[in-house]
Amino acid sequence: MSEDTFNMSIRKFLKEVGITSQRKIEETVREGQIGGKKLKVHMTLTAEGTGLNHVIDGEIELP
Repeated sequence: MSEDTFNMSIRKFLKEVGITSQRKIEETVREGQIGGKKLKVHMTLTAEGTGLNHVIDGEIELP
């Protein structure tokens, strides 16, 4: 596999993750399932058959 193919594959995956994650967060906010001014979020990236376990914590300010 070439580097270009590898990079494009990663970008395609990350684009899907970003778009679907944003939609789910927006749905949750619209449905009123949260209270307060910030939404605490937690994302875990794992890869089957590897030791990859990358965790990202953050906060999203609400309207």
